[in-house]
Amino acid sequence: MSTKYGMSDAKTQNSNREKRPSESDRPAPSPIELLTQPVVEFNGIGPHRAQLLEKLGLRTAADLLFFFPRSYQDFTELHQIVDLESEQLASIAGAVDDIDQVISGNGKHILYVLVKQDNQFVRAVWFNQQFLMNRFQIGQRVLLRGKAKLSGGRFQMNHPKTTWLDLDQNLDDEKHLSPVYRLTDGINQRQMRELVSQTVERCAGLVQEAFPDQFREQIEVCGIEAAIRQIHAPKSQSDVDDARGRLVYQELFILQLALAFRRHKIRTENVSPELELTPKIRARILGRLPFELTQSQQVAFDEIATDMGQGFPMNRLLHGEVGSGKTAVALCGMLLAVAHGNQTVLMAPTEILARQHFQTMTELLQNSRVRMALWTGSLKTSERKMIAAEIAEGEVDFVIGTQAVVASKLKFKQLGLVVIDEQHKFGVRQRATMKQSGHDPHYLVMTATPIPRTVSMTLFGDLDVSTLERTSGVGQKVNTYLGQQQTRQQWWEFFRKKLREGRQGFVVAPLVDAKEDSDLSSAESMFESLSNGPLAEFRLDVLHGKQSSEEKDAAMESFVSGKTQVIVATGVVEVGINVPNATIMTIESAERFGLSQLHQLRGRVSRGQHPGYVCAFVTSDDPESNERLKAFEETDSGFELAETDLKIRGPGNLFSTQQSGFPPLMIADLIRDAEVLQRAQHDARKLIEEDPEMSDEQYSRLRQLVFARYGKALDLSDVG
Repeated sequence: MSTKYGMSDAKTQNSNREKRPSESDRPAPSPIELLTQPVVEFNGIGPHRAQLLEKLGLRTAADLLFFFPRSYQDFTELHQIVDLESEQLASIAGAVDDIDQVISGNGKHILYVLVKQDNQFVRAVWFNQQFLMNRFQIGQRVLLRGKAKLSGGRFQMNHPKTTWLDLDQNLDDEKHLSPVYRLTDGINQRQMRELVSQTVERCAGLVQEAFPDQFREQIEVCGIEAAIRQIHAPKSQSDVDDARGRLVYQELFILQLALAFRRHKIRTENVSPELELTPKIRARILGRLPFELTQSQQVAFDEIATDMGQGFPMNRLLHGEVGSGKTAVALCGMLLAVAHGNQTVLMAPTEILARQHFQTMTELLQNSRVRMALWTGSLKTSERKMIAAEIAEGEVDFVIGTQAVVASKLKFKQLGLVVIDEQHKFGVRQRATMKQSGHDPHYLVMTATPIPRTVSMTLFGDLDVSTLERTSGVGQKVNTYLGQQQTRQQWWEFFRKKLREGRQGFVVAPLVDAKEDSDLSSAESMFESLSNGPLAEFRLDVLHGKQSSEEKDAAMESFVSGKTQVIVATGVVEVGINVPNATIMTIESAERFGLSQLHQLRGRVSRGQHPGYVCAFVTSDDPESNERLKAFEETDSGFELAETDLKIRGPGNLFSTQQSGFPPLMIADLIRDAEVLQRAQHDARKLIEEDPEMSDEQYSRLRQLVFARYGKALDLSDVG
């Protein structure tokens, strides 16, 4: 008999067998080994199912422990139809016996679903929700929760909350809350529940407690083992609330600890020039501007100046929507740096916006001695060498450009301030450190995208925040409409009328090339159809991100000068395009844009003396899209829209985890848990103030969690 290594001698085999330790002699697996055990090694989990679990991010036992239910099926108060009373809120489990839909005399769509329980029936009714029709099948088991009313001798529930049950789900056991998990094709709820339950039973007690006992008592949360057991197998809603309270607080607290740790490190380990705003310098700066700062702008400038006067780097976020005057405030900070002999950089996300800033500041400072240079990726080699040399020699005060400033590794003689426009488009890790000449510059990051407070506390929690109110009297009100297919012709007639009056307009499409999605309008195809159709009599041009810098510049210069009457573009015109004569905009496939992005686009036609008009056409009947777009039509406050977008779509769609560099939140909800977030931030900053390195042994587990989860995203160095 041959072995794998060619050994066929039975004596040798027996000798090897004797040397192997028995199962009882082997050391028991450590908690870490059990928690990191791959799911493929679990009993009953073969390679195929392990691959399915991989799609859900479930690779180890620990992953399963922290794979929290997205909801629960409530079987704690099941009712029998025979025992129902009129106007009673009840939960009924049964099987679908009949499905019918009718159109009433006034055109209202009505869906009837008859549910049978033993020999009793209850009728569920929905109005104008045709999409539910395909969700029901005869024989399917469902759980209905709603107010029961007698109608025609039978109990009826209007618009009940509906849960679709597994066919083999036993409801005869003791009443309970049953967890509902995210799934992937090939794994059903019963299988997922069993897998998680077995893992919890085996491993929940192995998870190391992160909170010291005294701290846990102060914040009044349960222990981690209890939280894990209760979140997966609660006996009541109170169990869910207690478990979720612990897990949400821990998740947000660890995030805020990471941000507080980074904030402290910047303030204690980095040295920046102290650029004091003296009364003389203030007078010179304000006297240089051709306008007076508003009260909101003055407050923001004072906050920036206070930061820049300290010996550690300023890290401040300046945000406010279109018309709030962020550029003017940033310019004041830049002039403060120059007043102390320091250089400053302003970086924009696109070359178009960089050129816009350069032009604006050139005009504002035309009679000053401030020396400016534009630095973009399209510079010729000869220009690049000449400007780089001037910057290195300190002959340039303001450098305005794109990320090419960082990519080119420019050398500065004395860099004092870095201003980053549209912060979220750069991402957290792209707040590149430009440490030169022995010190760090101050940082001011700006965005015209209104940011909900809870989002700024997470993505920008290591920054101090200044918020600008919209300047009164700046810009025009924009009339906003949602367009339907039947109103297209009427809208284009109005569009042409405004162009004939001398105005200019935008047409915005979500894609560059129709090949990307045949069902959506694209900039190129829209340009062709408009040039040969509704706008044939006008001068059109196209602008999108795939064009060369020269093509973009030519298109924008033509539009700014008025040679082009209509620019057909993608979302590249979202920020920084300032053409006061442009007052009308068509947005195609508007559901493809976020609310804040739509609001930014709308801001392009509010910058002149004439009222603006926007018509957003919709190509989807998705309820969520319709809810968002209705808010866009009815609300002109960017901050209100940002909050609405957050509620409807969640923070991942406002600022994706790819852009922010942050891992996604596993259980916390920035809307529901706003108060917990504020408490976590307060507690985290207090802890870092008391123990900046988290060096106390009782915080060792917390420190591990902070660096494991956020060390890479926030460039934290764990030397402990």
